[in-house]
Amino acid sequence: MTGRRRQEGTPVLPGNLHVSEDCRRVSEVLARIGDKWTILVVGELGRGPRRFNEIRRALGSISQRMLTLTLRGLERDGLVTRTVFPTIPPKVEYELTKLGRSLLEPVNGIGLWARQHGGAIEDARRRFDHKRVDARLGRATTDGTGR
Repeated sequence: MTGRRRQEGTPVLPGNLHVSEDCRRVSEVLARIGDKWTILVVGELGRGPRRFNEIRRALGSISQRMLTLTLRGLERDGLVTRTVFPTIPPKVEYELTKLGRSLLEPVNGIGLWARQHGGAIEDARRRFDHKRVDARLGRATTDGTGR
């Protein structure tokens, strides 16, 4: 960790973070949990076991196909169990596994962070976009306001 200074509030990370196997694994996990529907499905199942249509109603605009694909992917990754009860018609419930429940805390943390900092991100985007417009128009600005 030589040559790396600690920024206030930022933990210093080891310099050997780029290990290909780790990068591949992190990328795969982020691809699974980083999409809109997975986060919402995990959040809904965090309330307890749910039937397919209960999840679909709770999420509103998700299509049957997208919910099926999302649940199947979560089941494949060991985050959700699918239980079929021998009734007529068959009753199927989805529930987070222990591994899936361990995802709730980071997902909730990311959601909280996004709600707390969403305004700051929007402001930063606006400033960035103004700088780009000002640069194209040949105006020099330092604050992104065009003044």
